[in-house]
Amino acid sequence: MLDKNLLEILVCPICKCKLNYSKTTGELICKIDRLGFPIKNDIPVMLESEAREIPMDEDIA
Repeated sequence: MLDKNLLEILVCPICKCKLNYSKTTGELICKIDRLGFPIKNDIPVMLESEAREIPMDEDIA
């Protein structure tokens, strides 16, 4: 789990919107761009090339 303060300042590198942490996938989720940014060794990987595209049929509540 990411530090709460870090989560508050991180934004999507593409659209600059707030990210949400998904306990299910262990990713930082951008609802606007439907991207999941991985967290490796407790470090968020905020590169578009490393992000997972979230399919439209996957719930990102």
